[in-house]
Amino acid sequence: MFNVGDKVVYPMHGAGTIESIEEKDILGEKQAYYIIKMPGEVKVMVPTAKAKDVGVRDVINEETAGKVFKVLTTDSTEMSMNWNKRYRDNMEKMKSGDAYEIADVVRNLSFKQKEKGLSTGEKKMLLNAKQILISELTLAQNAKKEDIEELVNDTINVSFAEYNKIDKNAVKDNTVKQFISFDSVSTPEPENGSGNFISFTNPTDTAN
Repeated sequence: MFNVGDKVVYPMHGAGTIESIEEKDILGEKQAYYIIKMPGEVKVMVPTAKAKDVGVRDVINEETAGKVFKVLTTDSTEMSMNWNKRYRDNMEKMKSGDAYEIADVVRNLSFKQKEKGLSTGEKKMLLNAKQILISELTLAQNAKKEDIEELVNDTINVSFAEYNKIDKNAVKDNTVKQFISFDSVSTPEPENGSGNFISFTNPTDTAN
């Protein structure tokens, strides 16, 4: 069981905070739901009885966040040359909800985008994976989303330059050193408005 205030990750959707636990009657069936406030104006409802089954888990801690971030500093791993297989492989990594796997997808697709460009489908996948990764690192580091997003992008630029022998002076080569601590970064202020409620029972569902 999770508790109100817990920071959790919902696979394929990102990280959020459990705002409340409520009993609701949906289609004639009463059951308890976790109300999770996600980034932006979106909230999701996940049945408490099915949360573990669909992969809801605690947000990684700050130490693990540093290790996940280091994935972005390494060279890309091998991906299939076949578009369909590559897409399926990356989708499986994202469905796992594992922060290391998602960071791997973000780095690999980011490198590929810089090298040869991406198809429309893989561009959407990269955007989604990056948003999911940033949402968890933001909560894990108790930082501002904008700061984490900039740091992710800068670190990828530095890594790409290093492994592709591009002039590092053109990018921020001190990015990784800046990741050590976010203690001085203020906690993001809560957003106004109650937001929109969306009920999910399967991690492959999508939210608008």
